[in-house]
Amino acid sequence: MYLNCKTYFSYRYGTCSSEELVQQALEAGATALALTNINNTSDVWDFYTACTDVGIQPILGAEIRNGDTLLYLLLAKNLDGLGVINSFLSHHLQTGEPFPEQEKFGEHVWVIYPLGNHNPAQLAPNELIGVQPSEINKLFAVDTAAYPTKFVIRQPVTFKDKKHFNLHRLLRAIDKNILLSRQQTEHIAAATETFLTPAQILAAFRQHPQIVTNTLRLVDTCHYDMDWKTDKNKKVFSATPEDDRILLEKLALDGLQYRYGNKNKVATERVQKELRIINDLGFNSYFLITWDLIRYAQSRGFYYVGRGSGANSIVAYCLQITDVNPIDLDLYFERFLNPHRSSPPDFDIDFSWQDRDEVIDYVFKRYGKHQVALLGMYSTFQYNATLRELAKVFGLPKHEVDLIARDPHAKLGEDKIQQYILHYGSLLMNFPNHLSIHPGGMLISEAPIHQYTALELPPKGFATTQIDMFVAEKVGLHKLDILSQRGLGHIKEAIRLVRNNKQLSIDIHDVDKLKKNPQVAAQIRRADTIGCFYIESPAMRQLLQKLRCDNYITLVAASSIIRPGVASSGMMREYIQRFHHPEKIVYLHPKMQELLEETYGVMVYQEDVIKVAHHFAGLDMGEADVLRRAMSGKYRGRKEFERIKDQFFANCKTMGHPDAITAEVWRQIESFGGYSFSKAHSASFAVESYQSLFLKTYYPMEFMVAVINNFGGFYSTELYFHELRRTGATVHAPCVNRSEELTNIEGSEVYIGFVHIKSLEKETIATLLMERYHHGDYQHLEDFIHRTGIGAEQLNILIRVGALRFTGKNKKELLWEANFLHKRVQQPHRTESLFCEPAVEFKLPQLHHSAYEDAMDETELLGFPLCDPFTLVSADTTGYVTARTLPQHLGKVVDVLGCYITEKPTRTRNGQTMFFGTFLDPEGAWIDTVHFPDTAARQRLTGRGFYHLRGKVAEEFGVYSLEVRWMEKVGLREG
Repeated sequence: MYLNCKTYFSYRYGTCSSEELVQQALEAGATALALTNINNTSDVWDFYTACTDVGIQPILGAEIRNGDTLLYLLLAKNLDGLGVINSFLSHHLQTGEPFPEQEKFGEHVWVIYPLGNHNPAQLAPNELIGVQPSEINKLFAVDTAAYPTKFVIRQPVTFKDKKHFNLHRLLRAIDKNILLSRQQTEHIAAATETFLTPAQILAAFRQHPQIVTNTLRLVDTCHYDMDWKTDKNKKVFSATPEDDRILLEKLALDGLQYRYGNKNKVATERVQKELRIINDLGFNSYFLITWDLIRYAQSRGFYYVGRGSGANSIVAYCLQITDVNPIDLDLYFERFLNPHRSSPPDFDIDFSWQDRDEVIDYVFKRYGKHQVALLGMYSTFQYNATLRELAKVFGLPKHEVDLIARDPHAKLGEDKIQQYILHYGSLLMNFPNHLSIHPGGMLISEAPIHQYTALELPPKGFATTQIDMFVAEKVGLHKLDILSQRGLGHIKEAIRLVRNNKQLSIDIHDVDKLKKNPQVAAQIRRADTIGCFYIESPAMRQLLQKLRCDNYITLVAASSIIRPGVASSGMMREYIQRFHHPEKIVYLHPKMQELLEETYGVMVYQEDVIKVAHHFAGLDMGEADVLRRAMSGKYRGRKEFERIKDQFFANCKTMGHPDAITAEVWRQIESFGGYSFSKAHSASFAVESYQSLFLKTYYPMEFMVAVINNFGGFYSTELYFHELRRTGATVHAPCVNRSEELTNIEGSEVYIGFVHIKSLEKETIATLLMERYHHGDYQHLEDFIHRTGIGAEQLNILIRVGALRFTGKNKKELLWEANFLHKRVQQPHRTESLFCEPAVEFKLPQLHHSAYEDAMDETELLGFPLCDPFTLVSADTTGYVTARTLPQHLGKVVDVLGCYITEKPTRTRNGQTMFFGTFLDPEGAWIDTVHFPDTAARQRLTGRGFYHLRGKVAEEFGVYSLEVRWMEKVGLREG
């Protein structure tokens, strides 16, 4: 009877989750329930399990609408029927074609039309007409006896009560972007769309028992035999599972020869062991599909990093999926895959942001559009944005909308409306708002993917599932992560620039050679890492200095202990203390010293949990990984966990460990679980960091231009240009005869790219570059105007940024001449001339233009000046202490002049706010500041600019900082 129910996955329409809907149905006395969200099957599987958990029969389907017009309901009789519905939805959602008013769906799908839309005489056997209890009176005009099997009960359920009806109305107003007072009847559901009890429905249809019977018969036809336990991913890569086994073995052994030679017994035995486990668990195809992806990327010259727990596998290393040597780092394969794990492990593959889409496109074309999709996720209503939306719906003026968004409890004139906004805003929290795309997840299924989900086509242009990763995993579809990050773009672009600028080719994949390079080691020790992936932030640079990092192992550790959980737990400081004073370390047990000596007795990695559980407590590797997963919150089998815990203590007793030591080891494992991090993950990050560091060490100019051309990293573009100048490069303003769209380098001369000029249109850039490529450099201003047909506004931007300085005239002269030439030509248009005509000569009074005016123009148009910024400050820069001399003033109060770079707020243990700041001094060196809660409460950093800072010079593990006691912002000089 409840054949038309919605959840909040009817976006901006429904008002409850699947679980809430099923609970309401249970309270109403329902025994069967259909989920029919509008053009959507996102939560059918959550709904299915919620129903079966409480003994309600689930019916899966969808409500088909064009805009506000209900066309029909689709109900699947079985899983084949659900596949038909998903396929139908996918076609129309991806093409944008309107849904047809009538369609043939075949025998596995029931189609239910609203009463009055179709003649029952013209309906197919699987097509029915739904009658609402509120529509009983309309049946007097219909000859139901002539078509006794064609009518069923359709009681829509959209909300629970009056409050949720109001919530529904607000959602509809948000969706339509209209005032609530402008809402029309056709925009919203009827107020009767709630759960009536079965008794109420039967009473309404007491004169139509045949309709009741038809409804019950329909319900009886809907059954779904869903196997939750089987892996639904693509099972075969080649021809057969056995062929996959043979192929993977061949590729792994070939890679073993490449990576280790033919005499490494340890590596050979480990490869054979991993191959056995991979085959026994049925994951040969998973490795081969990932290898195929990497092979394609290599053929296209794409740079990539295979990271995550996949780097624990020597087979992955031999297949070049990762560049982390698991034997060198003592990485356990069982962290990645073991007999206790039934789901496929995760491979995370990072590509440059420029290359990732092509890799995704390859996967679609290689494995078929019916088996491949990007993984969806949901953008949800969050508090502040929701308050703003509700304020607009209630018609508050803009200044009050802004006020309530900034401060929900600000006093408004209409207190009652404010109460409504706050009340319904809290109800809307975390409602799904629209479908989004998972950052990198892809699904490759064995069966057509429509068996599990409908697909949409977001602006990215790739088919995307309506289900998210949690539902996909429940079904048995496990994602392959194809991610993007700018660090790889830095590396690729730097290599291209070195090849063009220095005619050199670089093998960046010879990581072992990079690790042993003394110049790279010195670069890390100095923490000269600006622009380098993962190791350029102020906190990371300080940590590298505190650890005197100059090797790969220490860098791997630093990549782990910098993470928020480790730092806030106090273990990062403990690690640094032990690094500096290893003689003071007291190990719990000789075995613990043997296992954790590399990390000074501190558990830094998730692999340490496995190591201790296996070697100290005698658990097998699979059990040790279950323990690791439980500690990191990724294992839900409590019984299994308790069994392993008991085994841990029993084994320790058998091995003769004192009870007190066993209990302390267990306590450390438990406390570590909240902030654990995979060593393989850190090792992968460290590999990419070394690649960046090598390029920065030997080709600093090209590397920094590459960072700029990939639009930075942790810092602003201005900071990267500052670093570029420190390499010895001469940075020029954009030039119409020398610049490209991106920043380019010629020897040590760098020309800023047109892309950095604010308000300069893409069409202007494309036109001036194309004209220059085809017909050579521009000769003078008039030549530039005639050849490009540029408008006055765009021309003025180029003149003000200095892009026409090749003419030898200053900006004011050029602006005057440009204005005259534009008036003379009226509407300039591109013209081609057979001869180079001389420029028109103007007699002008002397027009002065200063370097200060240039700096102001550059700040406005580029976002930063090209001169030394300290030449603009309205203070004498000579009277301040610099970063270089801080060690001479340890413990003293000094004055510093700093140019703001960034800040990091944090909370103390008692909840107070404090800040860490980063500044440049007049010599271009870095100064780190600490703003304790009392100072932070009195004086806040207010963003970019210059600050006079007064504070005490402090030192910790060789790193100097300024503990700020007072500060004020310093202005710019005038003219």
